[in-house]
Amino acid sequence: MAERSLRISQVGLRGIVGNGLTAAHVLDFAAAFGTFLDGPGKVVIGRDPRASGLMMREGVIAGLLASGHDVVDLGMVPTPVIQHSIRRIDAVGGISIGASHNAAEWNALKFLGPRGTYLSSAESYELLDIYHLKKFHFEEWQGIGKRVEDAEATDRYLDDLARVFDLVKLKRYRVLVDCTNGTSALILRRMNERFGTQFILINEPLEGRAFAHEPSTTKKMVALQLAPLIQHVGADAGFLFDIDSDRVAFATDAGESVSEEMVLVLLADEFLQLGPGKLVLTNVSTTALLEEVAAQWGGQVVRTAVGRQAAIDALASYRPEQIAVAGEGTGAVMMPQFRFVYDGIASMLAILSMMERRGQKLSEIVAAYPMYSIVKGKIPLQTHLIPEMLLELEDRYPDGKRNTVDGLRIDWPGKWVHVRVSQTEPLVRVICEQRGEAPRELFDQVMDLVRSYTS
Repeated sequence: MAERSLRISQVGLRGIVGNGLTAAHVLDFAAAFGTFLDGPGKVVIGRDPRASGLMMREGVIAGLLASGHDVVDLGMVPTPVIQHSIRRIDAVGGISIGASHNAAEWNALKFLGPRGTYLSSAESYELLDIYHLKKFHFEEWQGIGKRVEDAEATDRYLDDLARVFDLVKLKRYRVLVDCTNGTSALILRRMNERFGTQFILINEPLEGRAFAHEPSTTKKMVALQLAPLIQHVGADAGFLFDIDSDRVAFATDAGESVSEEMVLVLLADEFLQLGPGKLVLTNVSTTALLEEVAAQWGGQVVRTAVGRQAAIDALASYRPEQIAVAGEGTGAVMMPQFRFVYDGIASMLAILSMMERRGQKLSEIVAAYPMYSIVKGKIPLQTHLIPEMLLELEDRYPDGKRNTVDGLRIDWPGKWVHVRVSQTEPLVRVICEQRGEAPRELFDQVMDLVRSYTS
């Protein structure tokens, strides 16, 4: 079981604490990151409220100090705040301690470069090489780094948001927010205090052991936890966050839960129209509705493999002004205004700004798009069976257009299916979409084929 609850890959370190992920992993990865970074500069760290976060923070600090880096400890903050702080203080990198959409027993280390963005694929593999070879650089006692705290990080992050979004105008909206006992509560409470915004928070208390519900930003979770309350409190919109606030999902003023895929669709529609960028960067698992939206504004969708390293690699191929928006169908979106940081809070403000600029209700905006139906599933599967399974899929559906940039995607007019191995969990993910009604028959066929490899 232990090996199934630990994931060490180019994405970083993730696992169930004590049953796979141990303090030794944390210390070694922190030492590897300290060795990987250029020079003796500052490293920014922060964590989410998980019960294991304090233990992991101490290991991270020890590894970084020993490698000669000063550590700027932000305490409990969302990952986007860490990323903004890296740039603000000219740090050489950062580590976010938190497992975002995973359950409370999980934790993770996410590594950030000097621009505040996730590491590229090449950087990630270099870090992994250092970790596996255990070629760590440690300073003598007089060269050990120092730890300091930064109490202004949240307010400086809010200053950055206020430079892009007119928070005075957005005060008119009454917004229900499910914080899922995570870090979004810290930011939105402070935003209400400073700017008079009307965010009504539920599942607000920070919790490390038992979240109010599964911290996934999905339509299903919005329908269960958030949407039924929207009209009861008279909200203009509702948003649900994961634990570290880099992903978001939403419900309309009519109490309708909306697919998490629509976060990127709405923001692509808005930013393609406002310009100057005409490119939308996303992965092969994200809705095909993006192509329709991009075509309306003379834009283009560029698709990559799934994963944040693939997105960072793709961003490096273009000038920032060429890109309208980038993101995933998980509710994680990056905007060029913030140098491409995945930020659920900024995404929420962008959707509210879209409502304000267009003078429309959120339900009216969503209703204007053609209907696409997407179905998602996941199945535990041993990794060594994956190649054989993908070959059988190709043989089963020879009439579709194949894309093997990440697992296998097969396209037909108005319909597609994608099968791939998760980078963060020991699972195979199956995603199937169709214009119009849900492609249930195709989805069930593919799920049955994948399940046949589990027996």
